[in-house]
Amino acid sequence: MKSKNILSAFIFCFLFSIAIDSCSKSGATGGTYGTGGTGGTVGVGGTTVNISGMSFSPFSITVKVGITVKWTNNDNTTHTVTSDDGTTFNSGNVATGGSFSFTPTVAGNFPYHCNIHTGMTGTLVVTN
Repeated sequence: MKSKNILSAFIFCFLFSIAIDSCSKSGATGGTYGTGGTGGTVGVGGTTVNISGMSFSPFSITVKVGITVKWTNNDNTTHTVTSDDGTTFNSGNVATGGSFSFTPTVAGNFPYHCNIHTGMTGTLVVTN
C-alpha cells in the first residue's frame, strides 16, 4: 500500500511538472501587453524576464526599440544574461535576487544565453 502511494505521488508530481512546463512555454512568444506587462509584445513601459528553474521565462520576448527589458534572477544560483554576439549586452554575474536591465536602440533578433549555464538560452526580439 505504501509503495502504491509513493508511486501515485511520483506520477502526480511528474504530470504536474509537465503541465507547469507546458504553461510557461505556451505564452513565451504570444500575447500583446500594455505598460509594464510581462512576456509577449510590449508597446510602452518595460518588461521583465524571470530567471528561475535554470531557464529564462519567457524564452522569447518581443519589445519595441527603446523599451527596457529587465531580467530578474529568482534562481538559487548566479547567472549571466549575455547576447550570443557577446557585445550587444552582457550582464556580468547576476546573483540571486539581482537583476540586469537593457534598453535596445536598434531593431533585430538578439539570441542570448547564460555564460555559466550554456544550456540556458533565450531570444530578445526588438521591433521599430
